Amino acid sequence: MNEHHPYVIWARKVIEAYVKEKRKIDFDETLPKDLFNKKRGCFVSLHKSSGELRGCIGTIMPVYDNLIMEIRENAIAAATSDPRFPPLSPKELDDLVISVDVLSDLEKVNDMNELDPKIFGIVVKSGYKRGVLLPDLEGVDTVEEQLRIVKLKAGIYKNEPIEIYKFTVERFF
Repeated sequence: MNEHHPYVIWARKVIEAYVKEKRKIDFDETLPKDLFNKKRGCFVSLHKSSGELRGCIGTIMPVYDNLIMEIRENAIAAATSDPRFPPLSPKELDDLVISVDVLSDLEKVNDMNELDPKIFGIVVKSGYKRGVLLPDLEGVDTVEEQLRIVKLKAGIYKNEPIEIYKFTVERFF
């Protein structure tokens, strides 16, 4: 397990402190703080070492002033509040693989030819319903599959009018 990027190290420390002690920790000053000064949306994804998803929560737009807080809050939420999974238990921590995706700004999509599921994540909106799917996910190889999944996640029906936005990510392990 090669988790050397400071974003991932920070996410792991946050998750371990919260899962073991129910405590939100302050920033670890041994990490390079200048890397965290960006104000960006981000997702924290948790997988078992077998590759199975164990939690994923994030923000498309930044909610906090920097990535210190954005990663901390999303890491805790991914570990404890993803509605698809029970909260992470302390015994699962050793088998946890963490990634952090830092998002670009959203761009409105005017033509489906602008999309590529390996490069772009998408946000699909219909009225108050909204779904998000990160790029470059295993098993999502076509734009049609990407749209099908994100509409299903959002509860958007097949023929509802939609707006599509694309974004890129920097993925850190």
